[in-house]
Amino acid sequence: MTDPVGKLPSELDQLPDRDTEETAEWAASLDAVTKAAGPHRAAYLMRRTLQHAEGVSGLDLPKLLETDYVNTIPTAAEPAVDGDEAMEQRITAWNRWNAAAMVTRGAKHGVGGHIATFASAAWLYETGFNHFFRGKEQDGSGDQLYIQGHASPGIYARAFLDGRLTEAHLDNFRQESGGNGLPSYPHPRRLPWLWEFPTVSMGLGPLSAIYQARFNRYLTNRGIKDVSASHVWAFLGDGEMDEPESTAALALAAREGLDNLTFVINCNLQRLDGPVRANFKIVQELEAQFRGAGWNVVKSLWGNAWDELFQLDTTGALVRRLREVPDAQVQTYQTRDAAYIREDFFGKDPALVEMAKLLSDDKILECFHLSRGGHEPRKVYAAYKAAVEHKGAPTVILAQTVKGYTLGEGFASKNANHQMKKLTVDEFRTMRDLLGLPISDAAFADGQVPYGHPGADSPEVRYLQERRAALGGPAPARRVHPLAPLPAPAEKAFAAFDKGSGKQALATTMAFVRLVKDLIRDKDTGKRWVPIVPDEARTFGMESLFPSLGIYSPKGQTYEPVDRDQLMYYREAKDGQILNEGITEAGSMADFIAASTTYSTHGETMIPFYIFYSMFGWQRTADQMWQLGDQLGKGFLVGATAGRTTLTGEGLQHADGHSPMIAATNPAALTYDPAFAYEIAAIVKDGLRRMYGEARPDEDSEVFYYLTVYNEPMVQPAKPEGVDEGIVRGLYRFNEGEGAADNPRIQLLASGTAIHWALQAQQLLASDWGVTADVWSATSWTELRRDALEADAALLRGESRVPYVRQALEGAQGPVLAVSDYMRQVPDQIAQWVEQDWSSLGADGFGLSDTREAARRHFGVDAQSVVVAALAQLARRGEVPASAVKDARERYGF
Repeated sequence: MTDPVGKLPSELDQLPDRDTEETAEWAASLDAVTKAAGPHRAAYLMRRTLQHAEGVSGLDLPKLLETDYVNTIPTAAEPAVDGDEAMEQRITAWNRWNAAAMVTRGAKHGVGGHIATFASAAWLYETGFNHFFRGKEQDGSGDQLYIQGHASPGIYARAFLDGRLTEAHLDNFRQESGGNGLPSYPHPRRLPWLWEFPTVSMGLGPLSAIYQARFNRYLTNRGIKDVSASHVWAFLGDGEMDEPESTAALALAAREGLDNLTFVINCNLQRLDGPVRANFKIVQELEAQFRGAGWNVVKSLWGNAWDELFQLDTTGALVRRLREVPDAQVQTYQTRDAAYIREDFFGKDPALVEMAKLLSDDKILECFHLSRGGHEPRKVYAAYKAAVEHKGAPTVILAQTVKGYTLGEGFASKNANHQMKKLTVDEFRTMRDLLGLPISDAAFADGQVPYGHPGADSPEVRYLQERRAALGGPAPARRVHPLAPLPAPAEKAFAAFDKGSGKQALATTMAFVRLVKDLIRDKDTGKRWVPIVPDEARTFGMESLFPSLGIYSPKGQTYEPVDRDQLMYYREAKDGQILNEGITEAGSMADFIAASTTYSTHGETMIPFYIFYSMFGWQRTADQMWQLGDQLGKGFLVGATAGRTTLTGEGLQHADGHSPMIAATNPAALTYDPAFAYEIAAIVKDGLRRMYGEARPDEDSEVFYYLTVYNEPMVQPAKPEGVDEGIVRGLYRFNEGEGAADNPRIQLLASGTAIHWALQAQQLLASDWGVTADVWSATSWTELRRDALEADAALLRGESRVPYVRQALEGAQGPVLAVSDYMRQVPDQIAQWVEQDWSSLGADGFGLSDTREAARRHFGVDAQSVVVAALAQLARRGEVPASAVKDARERYGF
């Protein structure tokens, strides 16, 4: 709705105007400038006034979300580069060459690779390596570098130049099986001395970088280690910023003032198939997004060749035209001649037509084909220096580049260049001449593109190595510091569950939380625990930890909590131990990844546990679990309120019937579905030993654990004798059925909450049908399967080995019936290695809202369903009459 003169309502209309006459005078002055000098001059004056108000007068005003399509730092304000620019030009040229040669040579083997991304970003990396990125040889931490995945060939090329890789390595790019291989992208598990962070699952790099910077502050504020000198650099593509994870935590970074973080977005205006924003401007969009979130934004768009054009722009016509030309047209200019640019770009405005008359064709082509801010070391250096010196907020650098820069007309800005895997020999010769490299024509005699190297003792290599030595050693680099194993916590914490819970009903979720509460009190290792929860702490019974451990907040607690007079009040603290992230499973997983890899990132052992609704863990963030495994993270993931039928009334979206199946696909995840409190204690105890203590030589310690726990209160039994090995390996006999020796017999295998249905079925089978059942606790179907697969592999090597599941069930009489609160695929993982007749029950299909009893009957997994299934299995073997199955169905109301 508008007022009588058509003015739109504003928030200013709600504020009293103390001097309406003065306000009118200011408005009249603006109108006069608009009329006399034009609207563009008026807009310029307004923006200058706002800039003065903020920068000089110190007035607190809302910030503009966009600035003109020009560099943030003017040429006149650029600092001198502290180094030999000519030398760095030569180093960058060698890196460009070898990156392209490596991918081209690999193309003969059909392994692919990407050339154009690094070609656009070479100076973004080289400037950092020579002047900003701190290595790990000074404080053990250095800076953390999230390298854009598709730029990996350029990083390998630089490692070849500095002597860390050989030609044999480069020739095995994407060919790892024969040794000396290089993984396609940053993969710490595949090249653990070089890569620190896996980044090519796009979107996860920026999210992880934010939480890494935040966790650095956490370590410092908690007094674990002062890592305030560490800076996190995330190199991203402008197309990558469309991933929701890329921008999911921007507000967190600004809210917590993470000035130890810099995003460098390579704005080459292209994604994988074409322009990022064909009809719009991605740089302006990103600027508004980051400014709106509270970030410091530095734009480095144009090179020095543009200075002359901006000086000629006395009317603002050039800036206006740059602001209005869509990105796809900018890409077109990159491939067209000067005549086309004169007509299409300059010909749209009379002032620009006159400007173009003063410019030679060579000048126009230099500006529109070559001169970009991301391709000039002085521009990049100025942006980086501004970023590391800015305080109070994170910085994003928007660096405009040309995808395929220096690779020739066949590559530069072409829509298909992401999929172009090789250059011809003639294209390499053209590239050689452009870069000024001393590679002779004779080097191409056999049709093979040669690698180039100035020599191990050349000025270029000495310069490169000296710069890295001054900055603290090679980068990127991953270091596993020699850390002493953590002492095992006192046995008392684990033994507390051995006697059971007596008459008290206790859910396994609560049992896990009780165990962790005791472990956090341990004087030697307690401070190493990092509890992570996505705004469900009260659901999981963790609110008792709030007052004692505190919730981490870099500002502490600036308010009086509403529940301050209660025992379990909400306490935030600068040195708080709990990371309560709000409703973000992705953010919580990023926390977990940062905490779980502190042993390599900072040389400190931390023990993260992340507890979450199991349905919203693996289903929602499984890609991050792969990232965790690739980064060699350690810790405990806990899927609480697990199972398809235990979370009463919540319905389809909350009914987890498959998380162990998804977890089983991850080789780094040790997946357990414990039934009892003492099993949880045994698994956690062994996990601490394996990941943080003295692992056996045959064990991989760089794993993580996934435990499913339930919210259904049940009486917890005492721990039987001699079951620890079975708990950890995945199967043990919980109890043996009683009955006459000639009774039909069956083996009931159950995991998690399903063991209680199996125990009820055991009683019903004995009392109603004269069948004896042994009940087994299958703590890990997945670990049983992995052990069996390893046994199969051993047989292929000529070794004799029996799978543990077969050993455990050896001599067990009768068929086997397996049951869990998950889809049948979960227990069926081990079916082929069980010698007895096999059958299974599971909760397949969609969840539904109902009582636990009704849901279990619906899925056919309740105790009576187990009885019917057991009788059917025995009837097929002729051990009970076929009529028993029909009778049982009628008796139990099916």
